[in-house]
Amino acid sequence: MQWKDVVADPNLRDLPFKIETNEWGQIVMTPARVMHGKLQLKIGMLLTQLMQASGEATVECAIQTARGTKVADVVWASEARWQRMKDAYESDIAPEICVEILSPGNSTGEIDQKRTLYFDAGAHEVWLCSGEGVIAFYNRVGELPQSALVPDFPTHLLSQ
Repeated sequence: MQWKDVVADPNLRDLPFKIETNEWGQIVMTPARVMHGKLQLKIGMLLTQLMQASGEATVECAIQTARGTKVADVVWASEARWQRMKDAYESDIAPEICVEILSPGNSTGEIDQKRTLYFDAGAHEVWLCSGEGVIAFYNRVGELPQSALVPDFPTHLLSQ
């Protein structure tokens, strides 16, 4: 199954799950908690506020990868990448920043693979956000103490 078929299927359009495909074209659905949406909104708003360069932040961004379509929870794309991807069902290039908000069901292997797939698709940084709002920043080499692209981005999003 191709991503455009998933998007066009009226039976799948309004499901309250994150939908992705794997490398065999199978649909993979992941339920999200309400806090997941709050963190998506907060990250997207902060990215919009803090990025001085022109570009766009968005949520639920479908990205073509070597192992199927993966959907980043939040992304930031430069104006050039945004123009290339904005009308696609799935982007053929990863935005510069891809953010995954971790769910209790995520395995370390799954997240490590997703991070690699985003980098292979062209991401410059991949951020992982815990369910408690703690952010870890990565580039292709490894974990960073802060984002190189958005140095003022906080490492903790929720007040204790």
